[in-house]
Amino acid sequence: MAIPSFVDRVTLHVSAGNGGHGCASVHREKFKPLGGPDGGNGGDGGSVILRVDPNLTTLVEYHRGSHRKASNGQPGMGDHRNGSRGDDVVLSVPEGTIVSDATSGEQIADLTGDTVEVVVAQGGKGGLGNAALATAARKAPGFALLGEEGGSRDVMLELKVVADVGLVGFPSAGKSSLIAAISRARPKIADYPFTTLVPNLGVVVAGDVTYTVADVPGLIEGASEGRGLGFDFLRHIERCQAIVHVVDCATFEPGRDPLTDLDVIEAELTAHGGLEDRPRIVALNKADIPDAAEIAAMVTADVEARGLQTFVISTKSGEGLQALSFAMAELVAERRRTLPPPAPQRIVIRPTPIRGGTDFTIRKMGDGDGGFVWRVVGDKPERWVRQTDFANAEAVGYLADRLNRLGVEDKLLELGARAGDAVAIGGEDAVVFDFAPQIEIGAELLARRGEDARLEHERPAATRRREQDASYHEARGGVHRDEWRIINAATQGLSDGDLEPGVTDEE
Repeated sequence: MAIPSFVDRVTLHVSAGNGGHGCASVHREKFKPLGGPDGGNGGDGGSVILRVDPNLTTLVEYHRGSHRKASNGQPGMGDHRNGSRGDDVVLSVPEGTIVSDATSGEQIADLTGDTVEVVVAQGGKGGLGNAALATAARKAPGFALLGEEGGSRDVMLELKVVADVGLVGFPSAGKSSLIAAISRARPKIADYPFTTLVPNLGVVVAGDVTYTVADVPGLIEGASEGRGLGFDFLRHIERCQAIVHVVDCATFEPGRDPLTDLDVIEAELTAHGGLEDRPRIVALNKADIPDAAEIAAMVTADVEARGLQTFVISTKSGEGLQALSFAMAELVAERRRTLPPPAPQRIVIRPTPIRGGTDFTIRKMGDGDGGFVWRVVGDKPERWVRQTDFANAEAVGYLADRLNRLGVEDKLLELGARAGDAVAIGGEDAVVFDFAPQIEIGAELLARRGEDARLEHERPAATRRREQDASYHEARGGVHRDEWRIINAATQGLSDGDLEPGVTDEE
């Protein structure tokens, strides 16, 4: 199956990179086995970004390759080395692309004018290493935070052609021939209906005005309801500054005449909506045919009586094309003058909170088995749970401290929770635990605040040196330190208990 050359609507599956895990490391060197925490932070995951490329006119690149994923952040390392950030994936799209959520249909961005790029999937934040978690109360954390998962979503990309003038009319009315005659565009031209299957763009220069013209595929009655090809292509004229009706004055189809064709197309534009304020021009085409020239002369007065500027043209002989192109240029220039000037582009950074109001909410819900569970929902608690390594008891204690400072425990007690009740934090992948108020867990079991439990025990290296020292003195036939203590006490007239254990007079 051949890949189409023009695609104006695709569904894109995007996944951002995950954040790297933080590192739990202790600085070690000779004579300094516990030199303090030096674990680095994990790198942020890469994001997926849509960026406008003025050289693109189609979304065909994403017609087959619809899955895009950014790289993950690297984990932190010892010696205060942070993990590298994941690479962003920048996807180029044409100007006029509307980005919306494929599930909810909510519009995310309209990539026209000053909006040149948008982040559709945010990379996950990297986890903090134990060096960043060290405080005056916890000088040597034995844990680090995990990196967060990157965002993932399905987005709908819908292209609406950005042109100054849109050519509309019945199939085979001569729209493609007109755009080929007044510009360098070379659309497909044939003598059968629906020759044009995709919009064509052409650039026209009339005097000192340069404007673009879009050739929209042919419309028929009922196009706004899905008949013919107009259902998918009516939206391409929404951004046009002016509309030109190309009317076929040489048609042999029964029941058709220029005025009827004009009424049918106007009815479809009205049904589509949003085009009532666009100025119109009527081009009565195929005046090179004698019968068509007579019909055009007959209906010109009736069309002008409707307040529409009318031109009799022939795309084959060139009759009336110059006057039509200058009339279109005048309409475009007038429309541009009435539009407000574009605001100067400036980069403004406005950090926004993840969620306003309270940091969390707690509800008592049924668990499906006849019991109940206290469900804690909030960005902060849920994010903290995702960052916690539950295989590390100290990390669990740190999570308990954070939840307690946030007020989760006090709120549970206020709502009537009792010890042993089930508490769940999060949504579908919630973490469930038994409520145990005012019970010291995690880090408190390992050590008191400001202390490291590893310092309470004698290091193996020091024990080995003491044993080697005793063996050395025994091999030399010397006097042991405890024997020196007894001898010195006797010579000084002191008892054995008057001296501190292990201390001699020489010392």
